[in-house]
Amino acid sequence: MNYWLMKSEPDEASIHDLQRAGTLPWTGVRNYQARNFMRDDMRIGDGVLFYHSSCAEPGIAGLAEVCSAPYPDATQFDPASPYYDAKSKPDAPRWLHVDVRWRETTRLLALTEMRAAPELATMRVLERGSRLSITPVTPEQWQAVLRRLSGA
Repeated sequence: MNYWLMKSEPDEASIHDLQRAGTLPWTGVRNYQARNFMRDDMRIGDGVLFYHSSCAEPGIAGLAEVCSAPYPDATQFDPASPYYDAKSKPDAPRWLHVDVRWRETTRLLALTEMRAAPELATMRVLERGSRLSITPVTPEQWQAVLRRLSGA
C-alpha cells in the first residue's frame, strides 16, 4: 500500500464535499509529475491525506482512499472547463485522474502544526517551493499524522 497527500482548494472540493458525495473524481491535475504519480504509482486502496490548500488555514482536513484505477480526465476535453487542454485529444489524452473515497473528516492538522512537528519535517508538502498537488507520503509520515490527529 502507498500513501499520498492530495491538495484541494476547499471552495472547489473540500473534505465536506467528499464526505457528502462519498466518492469524487480527482480532476484538474495539470502537472506531469502529479499525473505520473496517479498513472504509475497509485493503487486502489492507497491512503490519502486530504489537504486543504489556498485557503485561510491550509492543512490536512481528513482521510480518504484511492478507489479507482487512473482514467482520462474529461475536463481536458471541455472548452468550458478551466482545465480544458486544446492539445489533448480523446484518442491520446494527456491528463488522467483517479476517484477518491471519503474515509474520515478530522480536525484540521494545520500547516503551522505540521511544520513544528519534527517527525513530519521530511514531508514533501513542507519543502520550500513545493507546489505539487499530489505528493507521496512515507508509512512513517502517515503514522505520525494519524498519531497527531488522534492526539496521541
